Amino acid sequence: MGKNVLIRIEYDGTNFSGWQKQPKARTVQGEIEHVLKYIAMEDVNIHGTSRTDAGVHALGQCASFEWNCPMPVDKLPEVMNRRFGAGGTGRSGAPGDIRIISAEVMPDDFHARYSCTGKTYRYIIDKTGDIFRRKQAFQYPEADQLDIEAMREAAAHIVGTHDFKCFETAGGTPRETTVRTVSRLDIEDREDSIVIEITGDGFLYNMVRIIVGTLVEVGIGRKSADELPGIIEGRDRGKAGFTAPPQGLYLKEIYFGENLSV
Repeated sequence: MGKNVLIRIEYDGTNFSGWQKQPKARTVQGEIEHVLKYIAMEDVNIHGTSRTDAGVHALGQCASFEWNCPMPVDKLPEVMNRRFGAGGTGRSGAPGDIRIISAEVMPDDFHARYSCTGKTYRYIIDKTGDIFRRKQAFQYPEADQLDIEAMREAAAHIVGTHDFKCFETAGGTPRETTVRTVSRLDIEDREDSIVIEITGDGFLYNMVRIIVGTLVEVGIGRKSADELPGIIEGRDRGKAGFTAPPQGLYLKEIYFGENLSV
């Protein structure tokens, strides 16, 4: 039996059709498995913690897999990153849109998805209108006019354990329950952007993007912060805000219990 390996990954999701492998589309999982197969000279199936959508980025995605190759695990980031930058041609030195941050051997019973105990997402709303940021942030035309304090008041109602059905879009994997715990939701007003970070034990399909859209609607006065408890209790997707676009979303960090995190 080979080693159980965990890799931590960052990627620019602009040119990917999401994380999950698809037959005729470029995906993050597909690219990583392609490079691992090149190195190991056999198929390597990886298990990602989160299935990010098309256009969504990651600063700390994680995946685990069985590694039977004699190449030392600590060499994997360097070798894999050369291949990602090479674009399949063997040319080194150019950065790719995937980067392996780290690789480590884990206990045999570890699984990147099922061992996860929490995640932090970051969402960036751009204030500058810079065209070179249009695929890395949500360029909302009235971003500099948003009422940040009202948004923070609304965010306070979201923190806690609730049934978040109102923040779920149809089309995701069916869940046994839509109850989740949000332990932190911070909104930072920077000179060039508004940065929203949310930490929880799990998230429903498009939950973070709908929360952001709802907070934006509060920020422009379309909804009030006091409406949030009723929206959550009503479990009605139609009462929540719009789904913010994927460009501003980043999977920032993944947690694996009190003593096991990356």
